[in-house]
Amino acid sequence: MNTSLTARMPYPVMAFIPTLNRRQQTLLLMAMAAVVVGVMIAAGILLDNDRIATHFDQRNLAPSWNHLFGTDWLGRDMFTRTAKGLTVSIGIGMIASLASVVIAMILGLASATLGKTVDSAVSWLVDLFLGVPHLVALILIAFVMGGGAKGVIVGVACTHWPSLTRLIRAEVLQIRFSEYVHVSKHMGRSRVFIAVRHVMPHLAPQFLVGILLLFPHAILHEASITFLGFGLSPHQPAIGVILSESMKYLATGMWWLAFFPGLSLLVIVRSMDIIGDHLRQLTDPHSAHE
Repeated sequence: MNTSLTARMPYPVMAFIPTLNRRQQTLLLMAMAAVVVGVMIAAGILLDNDRIATHFDQRNLAPSWNHLFGTDWLGRDMFTRTAKGLTVSIGIGMIASLASVVIAMILGLASATLGKTVDSAVSWLVDLFLGVPHLVALILIAFVMGGGAKGVIVGVACTHWPSLTRLIRAEVLQIRFSEYVHVSKHMGRSRVFIAVRHVMPHLAPQFLVGILLLFPHAILHEASITFLGFGLSPHQPAIGVILSESMKYLATGMWWLAFFPGLSLLVIVRSMDIIGDHLRQLTDPHSAHE
């Protein structure tokens, strides 16, 4: 048999492997990322609280099959602490990103529909908040609110809306000056009808994608200010608290106290970022058909 012909023939196994297009690859990556996040949330909810109780006979144990992430200086299981801490951080991040997107929607709609005065005021607010570093504003707001979950949520919600507000404003302006909206006005349709039937369907994907894209920033900033001591209480099982406490023991060789919680936080943040970014691609009319 001709060797050149044999080289060009595909392997029999490869003939049974389907070729995924870009849309299928995007959905597969989103599903995998969602599974990672779902497993971590389920672990944080279902794991027994007894594993994070004090056990002095199991202090400072290295990672093993019984304790995947090792134990800390009080004998608490670090895998359970990490899972429950991530569950708390995910909940706070979701609430904060949802509130931030709602603020962006309201201000974006107001800026695009209520005239030049409101537009100028909203633009000034956007420039003001974009000019202040996120972390500085977060610390100030959290400190004024007294810290805790309330301070973190208010701080994150009040600092992450400006960029999305600009996108919402541009989207609404584009819809307002489109031909089908002008035709609807000439047909006698009310402003409420136009808002419900023409504007809101275009903003629904922006709302969902905005939540998912703001979430990684929200959870990272929540962990940052908690690590610095301005966020959640040290008695709460949050990732920022775990990382802050573990800094005291790194010099003693207990590397697992910071490594595994930090790695888990990065995995969750990256997974949510993948979901949000690929969902944006699916809702984008220029790339959704690919």
